[in-house]
Amino acid sequence: MKYFFVVCFETIMQVVFCFPRFRLCNAVKSCFLRLLGAKVGKRVVYYPGVWISFSPKSKLEIGDDVDLALGVLITAGGNVSIGDRTLVGYRTQILSTNHNIPPLPGRIFESGHIQKEVKICSDVWIGANAVILPGVTIGEHAVVAAGAVVTKDVPPGAIVGGCPAKIIRMRN
Repeated sequence: MKYFFVVCFETIMQVVFCFPRFRLCNAVKSCFLRLLGAKVGKRVVYYPGVWISFSPKSKLEIGDDVDLALGVLITAGGNVSIGDRTLVGYRTQILSTNHNIPPLPGRIFESGHIQKEVKICSDVWIGANAVILPGVTIGEHAVVAAGAVVTKDVPPGAIVGGCPAKIIRMRN
């Protein structure tokens, strides 16, 4: 029975987040997330195809004037916070949960999950296809280059890129 409700919920979420990014549709998407317990700011833009996965036990906070581009994936089981005026590029993944890797001969399928908070501060630009892993904090005014895999905290004002992401330079 639980499986049935999960699939029904996922179907409803998929339908809601397929709506275009008109102001009214964005308001409906924000309202839907608020009904689920998320804190959502003003003027959030959700392109079609955004997928946000979280439970009532987790915390999701999205600030004012956040832009989530086409295909953004957010898993908020370990809590996710996105600050004001943040741009999240196409097909970016913000992951606050991951699988445990057990010692051998342990089986990965049965190893469970880790959950660590992801915090993205204000005025951040995350380029397309970036991956933000569990436990990462991205400081204010930082830029994450397209395709970067962020495994460690990013200091405020830094521009990072690569796999794993490293500081390229600091913003002037």
